Parts: sequence; structure tokens; C-alpha cells
Amino acid sequence: MTKKKRTWIFTLLALLIAAFHISPFYIMINMSLKTLSDRSSRWMPALHPHFENYVTAMEHGNLMSAMWNTFQITALSVIIIVVAGAMAAYPLARKASRKNQIILTFIVGVMMVPQLSILVPLYKEMVTLKGINKLWGIVIVSATFHLPMAIYMYSNFIRSIPKELDEAAMIDGCSRMQAFFQVILPCLKSTTVSVIILNGVGIWNDYQFQLYFLQKPAMRTITLAISTFFTDSKQDLGAAAAAAFIVVLPPVLIYIFLQKYFVKGAMDSAVK
Repeated sequence: MTKKKRTWIFTLLALLIAAFHISPFYIMINMSLKTLSDRSSRWMPALHPHFENYVTAMEHGNLMSAMWNTFQITALSVIIIVVAGAMAAYPLARKASRKNQIILTFIVGVMMVPQLSILVPLYKEMVTLKGINKLWGIVIVSATFHLPMAIYMYSNFIRSIPKELDEAAMIDGCSRMQAFFQVILPCLKSTTVSVIILNGVGIWNDYQFQLYFLQKPAMRTITLAISTFFTDSKQDLGAAAAAAFIVVLPPVLIYIFLQKYFVKGAMDSAVK
């Protein structure tokens, strides 16, 4: 096979993969512009765009309040994940001991545990702590379940940073904590961006924990707000698609602006 043919095959394959990933967004946008009475194929473009679906999504779904709740949960959880993850990974990566290796292996093992498998005891514990329908309750739960991945990514990258940087900082008068925050943490910018995007998107799109721990209508998040368009008596696909399009924009825009750091951080954390 000639080089030109291989290039064409790889280009065609890349286009097919891109089309496969873009098609759900096309269907979502297309459905958001159709009325309930429009029974045409979801692949057929809307001949008469129905923008009222976006008004319904904002008013009936109370989308602005839901987005504010989701933003608070995501922002607070990500801050905890970044700070606690980096601080926990630092001693695990800097001191190569059998004990630290066992701890890191345990952390990686926790990542494999399905979240729903411990939902019942977790719910009982949060009821005891009076964390149901509380912002701090869902923040703690979200941060706890996303923290292992952050520790794993940070520890892999910190190992690649020479220990001489720590020693030079401490010779200049820094404590171990000051050396971490002033010298090591600034070197983790690309990994931090990867942690923010991966965990932030996961928490932004979370449904299972928020469904059980946020039961009051005033505490609804975006995923719970979208689910209100599906009831036993009615399914408003147009409004649900419009709401989904609105809430998917923030993480997409954030990724577009931070993608160079995300790709670099993901690659560095994987190979270093």
C-alpha cells in the first residue's frame, strides 16, 4: 500500500470518528428546534425552528437556579480535589517507601469501586451527619469520589520533578510546605488543568449522587432539572434538548480555552 493510500485511509477513518462523536450534538441541537408535534426523523433538520423550547427550558426547568447550584457544587468540589489531591500526592511521590506504595495502590483500587455499590451505607451516613439537601454534603461526597484520580495523576507528575528543587528551596529558607506551594505547585499547572477538566465535567454531569442527596426542588442541579421534562404523562424532548444544549456549553467552552494544557497534562501524567 502506497503512502498516499494510507493517508487517505487514515483521513477517512478520522472523519468517521469525528462524525460519530459530533452526531449526538447535531441530534441534540436539531431536537431543540422542533415542536412536540414534529414526528420527523431526528436526523432531519428542523424546517421551521422552534426557539420557544429554550424559553420553556429556562422557565419550566428553572435552569438558571439549577446551573447556579451545579456551579457551586462543581467549583467547591474541584477546589478541594486540587488542593487535597496535590498535597496528598506530594509525600507519596517524594518518599519512595513500601508503605507509600501500598497507600497509592489502595488509592488506585478505590477508583475501581462502583459508586452505586456503596450508595446505601453512604446515604445512611449522610443522614446521620444531616448532610441530605445540604450543599456541603454533596460537595464532600463528590470530592471524595473524585479525589483518588487526582492523587494518582499528581503523584505521577511530581515524580518527574527533580528533588533538588525542594532542597534548593529549603536551603533558601523555605519550609517543606512553602517549598510545595511556591516551587512544586506552580510546576503542576498542566496537570492541575487536567484534574480540573476531568473532575469538573464529571461532577457537572453527575446524576446518581445528586438524585439521592438533593431531594428539595430548590436544590436541583442541571441533571435533575432536565429530568423534570420526562414524566409518566409527558415527555418534552424539545425542551429537554434545549436545556441540555444550554448546560453543555460552559464545560465545552472551558475545554476549548484550556485544551492545550489539558492535552499536555494528560500526556505527562500518563508517561512520567
